[in-house]
Order: sequence, then C-alpha cells, then structure tokens
Amino acid sequence: MIASFSLYGCKEAEDGDQVVPADADADADADADTDADTDTDADADEVDRAGAVTVLGTWGGEELASFQEAVYPFTEQTGIGMAFEGTRDLAAVLTTRVEAGNPPDIAILPNPGQMYELAAKGATVDISQFMDMGELGTDYAQAWLDLASYEGTLYGIFYKVANKSLIWYSPSAFNEAGYEVPASWDELIALSDQIVDDGGAPWSIGFESDAASGWPATDWIEDIMLRTAGPDVYDQWVSHEITWTDDAVKNAWEVFGEVVGNEEYQYGGTTGTLTTNFGDAAAPLFTSPAGAYMHRQASFITGFFPEGLEAGTDYDFFPFPSIDESYGVPVLGGADLIVMLNDTPEARELMKYLATAQPQEIWAGRGGGFISPNKAVSLDSYPDELTKKMAEMVVGAEVFRFDASDLMPAAVGAGSFWTGTLDYVGGEDLDTVLEEIEQSAVDAY
Repeated sequence: MIASFSLYGCKEAEDGDQVVPADADADADADADTDADTDTDADADEVDRAGAVTVLGTWGGEELASFQEAVYPFTEQTGIGMAFEGTRDLAAVLTTRVEAGNPPDIAILPNPGQMYELAAKGATVDISQFMDMGELGTDYAQAWLDLASYEGTLYGIFYKVANKSLIWYSPSAFNEAGYEVPASWDELIALSDQIVDDGGAPWSIGFESDAASGWPATDWIEDIMLRTAGPDVYDQWVSHEITWTDDAVKNAWEVFGEVVGNEEYQYGGTTGTLTTNFGDAAAPLFTSPAGAYMHRQASFITGFFPEGLEAGTDYDFFPFPSIDESYGVPVLGGADLIVMLNDTPEARELMKYLATAQPQEIWAGRGGGFISPNKAVSLDSYPDELTKKMAEMVVGAEVFRFDASDLMPAAVGAGSFWTGTLDYVGGEDLDTVLEEIEQSAVDAY
C-alpha cells in the first residue's frame, strides 16, 4: 500500500482525527514506504483527506520527517492539514491517479520530465495565476523558473537540490604534497600530470554499480558537455535534436577520455575504474599516504566516506572547473519539483508557503544535505560550512541543468548511455560507441 501521514498542526480535524504533531511517528510512517507498491486507487482512498491537502511524493525517513517539520508552522497558522502519501514508484502511481481522475492536490516530482508530460495533457495547474511572480523572480534565478515552466507557463517550484558538479579532495593531503586547487580544466590536467610525476595517482574513480554500472561516468560527460558545448546544445542533446555522433557530443567524450583514457591517472588503472563500486571509490583519498588525490561525485558521497573524518580538514570539494570560459561554471544536479494538480484554495495556500524561505530554512537547519535554490534562504540556516558552500554554488549559478540521463528515455539514459561509457573506458572505438547509442536513441525517442 501507499504509506501515508496526516498532519493537522495543533487543532483536531473536523471529523475527529487524532491530533498529530510534526515529529510524531514520522520515521515509522515513512519507513512503511519501503513496502509500498503501485496498487493506488483503493489504497489512496485510505488516506484521510478531511481538511487536508493531499501530497504525493517519494520522501520517507528523515526526508519526510524534515518535510513535516517544515510544514508544521503552516498548519498551525492556517488550520490547513497535510496528508502525505509516499511511494517509491511515483511516476506509475501518479500516472494512474491522473488517468483515473483522482490526482493528489500536490505532487513532488524528482525531475521535471513528468511535469512536462502532465502539462502537455493539461493535468497541472498554472501557478502564476496566484503566486507573486515578482517575489518569485527575486527569490529564484530565472533558470529555475524556466526549468519549472512548460511552453512559457510556470507549473512548479523547485525545492530540494542535489549538487553533482563537485570534485572531492583531502586538504591535508593536498597541503602535505604542496598541491593547489585548480581553477580551470587546463590547471586540472596540469595538476594530474604533476601528481603522476610525483609518483601518485591523481584520480580515484568507480563506475561499478551492479545493474546500473556506468551511471557515474555519464555524470562526467554531462558536466563536460555543459562546459564545452553550453546549455543550449546540452538541451538539444537531451531531447535528441542533435545526434550522438554530433561533433559537440563527440568532443565531450574525448575530453572525458583525457582522464579515463590515461592509465596513469586512475587509481588501479582502467580495471580499477570499471570494477570499483561508486560508493567505495573515494576511499583511497583518505589513506596514509594518499592512494589518490581527487574524486568526482555528487554531494551525497560524503555518506560513503569512512567514519571519523573531519570536514574541511580531511575532506572538502572544489567545483568542477570551467573548460570553455565562455560557458563559465554551470551546476549539474537534480532537484525535487513541487507541482499542483487540483486547484483548491487550500492547495494554493500550501504552494505559496512552500515557495517561501521559512519552510526551506527549517529543513536546511535539520541537515541531511538539504540545499535550497531560493536566494532568500539565509546561508546561516545550513548546519555546516560544506553544505553552505554547496548552497552558494547552486544559488549563484547562472546555469543549472538536470542530469541528462535522467531526462532521456530509459532505453538510452539508463541503458545504452550507461553501457556505452563502460565500453569506451574499456577501450572500444568512440565512433562505434556513439553510433550504437544513436541507434538506440532513434528507436527510443
């Protein structure tokens, strides 16, 4: 069944439902998400909707507890409750609910892809009808508003961002070796060469992830594509308006090859890169002496670091550097998008509240890697300097783009793109790799 949680603030619901504070039994209810399936209609009717805005999303555990805490002041002030329904298969559940004429009031999507599909069908609400667009324009960079729009109409608000454009390193190891953080791709390659000359391995890389092996490599290519071809061509690539054999795409792979095509650059060589699990790949940064010096991965990777490390001393990050200066330092990542499917006064009020700094600062203060794209969120809300630096990157980025593979048809983004990177790293001819991915793309789009 779908895991659910009702939140009514301090007042009792009119039908006599028990008063539930924001943190009561949050984890227990959220953990039920691990047993959720996609039998939706009957189960969704079990959720108590009286006096509440229904919200459908994937959050569970600490994420759901933080969201409840963030919404709690809204329920106290307005008396409007929230009934959260959690499922791990959101795309299928939401599609079924919409087709059955029983959508939730609000849905929290892991990327804008499904929003575009729903908007094209007229299933989402134009929130510019009731939101203060002037305030949104002040609080959010135009790039965020554009990504949350379909054919020029705003349908959602981005809420929780993951930053992928990060290169991790050990400041203590860098200091001991006399290395400086590079500010450009050329400096990054020069540093890699210097580390090799000093007898070390510049990079520790792991592309193994069971059936999903190869996805970490796609992130490299996406970051590079943004920096060599720019966001407009990147968007064309995502939507298959240019082919995989296009010069811009091939160039990004060749730049990627400057690292993964050099045996001396990689801890354990190509074999190590292909066989090391992504969660274990950063470990050589923290040995003594250092087994490697740099690791490219998203913000979540700190959860895989060995215990007992001190942020800022044992580990830190620098942004994936610029390659073509005209494209600057874009941010690649993911973000949760809040959209409205039922236009009710209560849902409007909750959407307005969620777009403000207050709930986002509450979640930021609870930690867990939450990063907001809202410029009104105080950086002092974040619990540590590392998260604050990530948030500054996101808020200050002139260009933000979603992980391309997540927006492509699954046969490509979670299929031929993944396997193609492994083939390329393993030594297969690049033209052959790109031609094979292009063949799958022709069938998938």
